[in-house]
Amino acid sequence: MRVIVEADGGSRGNPGPAGYGAVVRSESGEVLAERQGALGVTTNNVAEYTGLVAGLRAASELGADEVDVRMDSKLVVEQMSGRWQIKHPGLRPLAAEAAALAKQFRTVRYSWIPREQNKDADRLANAAMDGAAAPAPEIPAPAPSAQTRSWAPPSTESPLRMVLVRHGETPFTAEKRYSGRGDVPLSDRGQEQAAAAAARALAVAPSIEVVVTSPLRRCRQTAATFGDVPVVVDDDLVECDFGEWEGLTFAEVRAKFPAELDRWLSSTAVAPPGGESFQQVTMRVRRAVRRLQEQHAGRQIAVVSHVTPIKLLLRDALAAGDSFLHRLYLDPAGLSVVDSWPDGGVAVRTVNETAHLA
Repeated sequence: MRVIVEADGGSRGNPGPAGYGAVVRSESGEVLAERQGALGVTTNNVAEYTGLVAGLRAASELGADEVDVRMDSKLVVEQMSGRWQIKHPGLRPLAAEAAALAKQFRTVRYSWIPREQNKDADRLANAAMDGAAAPAPEIPAPAPSAQTRSWAPPSTESPLRMVLVRHGETPFTAEKRYSGRGDVPLSDRGQEQAAAAAARALAVAPSIEVVVTSPLRRCRQTAATFGDVPVVVDDDLVECDFGEWEGLTFAEVRAKFPAELDRWLSSTAVAPPGGESFQQVTMRVRRAVRRLQEQHAGRQIAVVSHVTPIKLLLRDALAAGDSFLHRLYLDPAGLSVVDSWPDGGVAVRTVNETAHLA
């Protein structure tokens, strides 16, 4: 889906009381989302970058994969396009956050527009400034959703506990073949592994109220081993589509698609021929996680999925880089546990636990 992000920010005094605004539109011009917020006392440029971050985040939440960013800030457009250096140290964290969000999409294009063509984002930014409280300390406010870093223990409130379970072994798993959308069933050994994983998951989280699973048979068979716990299918948890590599081993792909494999290994934006990129998988996995956080806050659930979605979820939970995806190994029927709180706090408890398979 292609969307248009219009973003702006302003400060009355530079620095002064500041606010940002962002509008996300469809290709036809329909408004899909609006964001605005006050920032306390800061500069125009910080407010403009914050508007950009808010707009990109809203586009991600909508499931967009192609974004046209339009702003009347020449500075932000040129810096994000890579033509101008970011010299001010106060802007670098915001630019880095915007760049990280941009990596979620297949393409992001930046273009400058006159202020009169950015009037809706400007209106939202001014409304945020109008509603802002009197100035407090003269420091830039953090970008929306920025996480507070602390050595303090996690919140004492009950988190959403997600027990992440990779499905049990299949014939493709045993032969180390790419297994994406092919509906391969569990092997006999895989059924035993799945039952052991379910027992361990229920020991780790005795109050699991639902098993949320990929629609593919190997995951649904794994989910069924949880007994009487209700099972819900979420299509966004399906494995990456490996296209023409489906059913091949790594060595076979290396022999038949050497250039394509190198490109795929070097960038999460590259998809296998006829398949899906990790960036595309990231977008739907994040959609699934947001739904789970909204629907099951403070509860315990099991999530049964595949290597790629679970790796991407763990990468985000650990705030890791893309190289994490090629360094983490997940065993069939391995368990990982992630707690999350409504304030954005995250605690990764275990990764690829396999003692139950011994």
